[in-house]
Amino acid sequence: MTQDAQQAHAGPAPSARPEDDPAVAALRALVRVPTVSRRAPDTVEPGVFARLHDELATHFPLLHEHLELVRVGGDALLFRWRGTGGGPAVVLMAHLDVVPVDGEAPWTHPAFDAVVADSPEGRAVWGRGTLDDKGSVVGVCAAVERLLAEGFTPARDVWLSFGSDEEVSGTTAQAAVDHLRDAGVAPWFVLDEGGAVAGGAFPGVTTPMAVVGVSEKGTTLFEVRATGRGGHSSTPARNGPTARVARAVLAIDRAPMPARLPAPAIELFRRLAPHAPAPLRVALAAAGGRLTPLLTRVLAAAGPEAAALTRTTLATTMLSGSPAPNVIASTATAVVNARILVGDTVASVHEHLRRVVGDHAEVSVLEPGEPSPVSPYADDPAFALLETTTAEVFPEAVPTPYVMMAATDSRHFTAICERVYRFAPFPMSKAQREAIHSYDERLTVEGLLRGVDWYAALLRGLPA
Repeated sequence: MTQDAQQAHAGPAPSARPEDDPAVAALRALVRVPTVSRRAPDTVEPGVFARLHDELATHFPLLHEHLELVRVGGDALLFRWRGTGGGPAVVLMAHLDVVPVDGEAPWTHPAFDAVVADSPEGRAVWGRGTLDDKGSVVGVCAAVERLLAEGFTPARDVWLSFGSDEEVSGTTAQAAVDHLRDAGVAPWFVLDEGGAVAGGAFPGVTTPMAVVGVSEKGTTLFEVRATGRGGHSSTPARNGPTARVARAVLAIDRAPMPARLPAPAIELFRRLAPHAPAPLRVALAAAGGRLTPLLTRVLAAAGPEAAALTRTTLATTMLSGSPAPNVIASTATAVVNARILVGDTVASVHEHLRRVVGDHAEVSVLEPGEPSPVSPYADDPAFALLETTTAEVFPEAVPTPYVMMAATDSRHFTAICERVYRFAPFPMSKAQREAIHSYDERLTVEGLLRGVDWYAALLRGLPA
């Protein structure tokens, strides 16, 4: 490669505007391709993922020239970057698909226009997928592109796994796992989306926390169902299916699962303690000791994010009943989305729901999903590498383990790897985190570029 070509792929000159960086251009190009995944594959826009693949090849030519590409699960991509050493490989993950956009939501800028404009956090790329999860796709690819331009080769094999149906709990990540297992690959660690350099994550704490998911809650769907005779709306009977399901939903809302603190949450609060307001500092520092019950109660009342750290959550998300306004339903149902905390199980949550609902309705499991195993973080070399990389790029942040509340494709990789971590190396305000799967999703230009730096530092730091 010529010197001019190397400079072109290494990024803009120091005097150039950050928003002119090639990584920003790549993110904008990917956001403009509406890769909305859907549970019915035939409803996905034809050719949309092929267009995204073309954009990746255009913006990251060295990656596509030097890495081996394996097609898995249709539209997913699996790249292999051969390293110089013989140690276990590393897998860096992200996903190419996004959730749909609510046409009635008040987006400041159109969701798929990828506008660069001011935001409360600074200049940002606005659009669906900037945070979830095309920012991570670009962060990984831009870091690899930069290192290839420098002539760098990692100390061990690096696999890049980009799924295409994460948002619908699809099969492409499992297909990647199957390929790696068949190839005899047992990764040293796997890194997917998840935590972030989170600002305003805890009341009264201004220091950002670089939260690395060492486990994730299980996601299980339960159905609450009541049946009856139904009939004409002019002659209603008391306690019909709709009324019984309504009582069941209210009973579930009034009876949350017991609150407690798993070990990663205790470690998070111990690391958070020096940065907390004085009234909470002692309680946080004593997490895991005699003050834990008090701390648990405080967190349960501190807002949705803090409360979700302490228990399995139960959210009623879908209701159905009569097919017509003048018909009494013969069957009424509610879907309960349970996010199961480490230490609970699908069976224990099922039993809780049946006990709470009583004879109002029947409760059954629609889609089971157990919590992921807890990956090592205490005195562990892989987790230590994540910590030192974060300290290098985000010295203002406190790295810490935590239990991730949402589900990721990485849960499938626990079958072949004991170290599965979840961290997107981008600064995210509380408002940004709330925009994920909502409106006004955005990633700052500075945050994206620092994320590229983080991935590059991680790859440089891999031991032989």
